[in-house]
Amino acid sequence: MVAHENHPPLEGVRVLELGNFIAAPFAARVFGDFGAEVIKIERPGSGDELRDWRKTRGETSMLFRTLARNKKSVELDLRSDAGQAAIKQLVASTDVVIENFRPGTLERWGLAPETLMEINPDLVLVRISGYGQTGPYRDRAGFGSSAESFAGLRYITGEPDRPAGRAAASMGDTVAGLYGVIGALMLMFQKAQKRAARNQATETDWSADSTDPQTLAQRQVVDVALYEGVFSLLESLVPDYDAYGMVRQRTGGRLPGVVPTGSYSTGDGLEVVIGGNSNSVFRRLMTAIDRPDLAEDDSLTTTEARGAREEELNGAITEWTSARDLKEVLDALNEAGVPAGPVYDAPSLAEDEHYLARNMIEVHDVVVEDQPEPIRFPGVVPKIPGHQGEVRWVGPDLGEHTAEVLEGLEGFSTEQLAEMTGRSVVGADR
Repeated sequence: MVAHENHPPLEGVRVLELGNFIAAPFAARVFGDFGAEVIKIERPGSGDELRDWRKTRGETSMLFRTLARNKKSVELDLRSDAGQAAIKQLVASTDVVIENFRPGTLERWGLAPETLMEINPDLVLVRISGYGQTGPYRDRAGFGSSAESFAGLRYITGEPDRPAGRAAASMGDTVAGLYGVIGALMLMFQKAQKRAARNQATETDWSADSTDPQTLAQRQVVDVALYEGVFSLLESLVPDYDAYGMVRQRTGGRLPGVVPTGSYSTGDGLEVVIGGNSNSVFRRLMTAIDRPDLAEDDSLTTTEARGAREEELNGAITEWTSARDLKEVLDALNEAGVPAGPVYDAPSLAEDEHYLARNMIEVHDVVVEDQPEPIRFPGVVPKIPGHQGEVRWVGPDLGEHTAEVLEGLEGFSTEQLAEMTGRSVVGADR
C-alpha cells in the first residue's frame, strides 16, 4: 500500500473481491470509489448472479453496473486447482480480501485464512456471512432477507394488520458491507500505526509482532454477520423490553413515542415526511401550521404527552398539508426550521437540483443493448474535500480484465490468455 498526498485516499491499495450478490461487492465498491484497485473474481461463463437481477432488456443489469463500478472483472473457477493457485498468487500482492461465502467454503477450496496469511502476513481478510464464522448457526445459509428477519427488523416493519414488511432495498447486505469496510480500515490503520512505531524504535526496544499464520488469522480477520449489522441498527429494542416490558410491534410509518412524525398527504396528491418530535421543533411546527394553541400548550412539552395525543396532532398536520401543494408545504416548513422532505420517486431525485449540485447523480455511457446510452448512476459517498472519490467506470463486462490481471501469473501463458473467453480455459488444470 502506497499513499500519495492529494491522491485518492486508498490509491495503492489492492482489494480482491471473492463475493457475489450484494454484501461483499458493496464493501469492495467503497474501496474502489476511493482509488483502490479492486479485482472482482467471477464464475466463468455466468459471472456474478447480480448481472441478471432486475433488468428488462440487455444482458447486464444496472444493479450490477452500480455495485461493480471501478472494479476489474476476472473470470476464475475457484473450485479448480488452477483457480485456487491463481488466487494464492494474487494474494501475495493484495492488501484486503473480501468474501461472503458460507463459513467453511474458503477452507474447502484450500484458501483458509491461515493459508492466505502464510502467503501474505500483512493481509486483512473480511468475511461476511449470514450468521458469522462462529456460533451454533454458523453453517446456516443466510441472505439479507433472513438476516433482517432474524435480527428483528422485519417484525417491526409494516402495517400492524398485515404480514411483516421490508424495505425495498437490501439493507441487511448493505449494512454488513459497510461494517466490513469499517473493520478492514480499522485493522489497516492499526497496522500502519505499528509500522510507524517500529520505524521509530530501536531493535532492542521493539518486540516484533507474531508472524505465525494461526495467530494472524485470529488478529487480521473481520467477521461480519448479516444479522448483527441489522441488529445494531435497532436502537434500544431489547433494552426497552428489559426495562419497560415493551415489545415493539408494527406501526406502519409511525415510530412509537416519536410524535409527531410521519408521512402526510398534500393537496396535489403527493406526500411529505415531517419530523416534528423534538420539543423546540414541535413548537415551530405547530406555529407553522397555524395552530398556536398547540404550540403553547404546556401539556405537550414531553414526548410521552405528545404520544398520548398522536391522533389529534397528526390530524392537525394533515388538515394543513392537505390544503396546500407540496412546494408550498416544503417552503413553509423550511422557513420555520422544521425537518421535512418530499417522498421522492426515481425521476424526482434524479432531477433534483441538490442531488445534481453535490454530484450525487452522474451520467455514464453504457451499452444496455446495442449502442451506448447515457445512464444516470448514484454518486460517491462520503464527500472528502481534496480527496474526492470518483466513478472511473461502471460495472465491467464479464471477464473484461482477465488477461490484464492474470498475465504473468504462473500457469497462465500469454497464448492461453489471448484465447480466453472466460469459460473453460480459466478453470482447466495446468
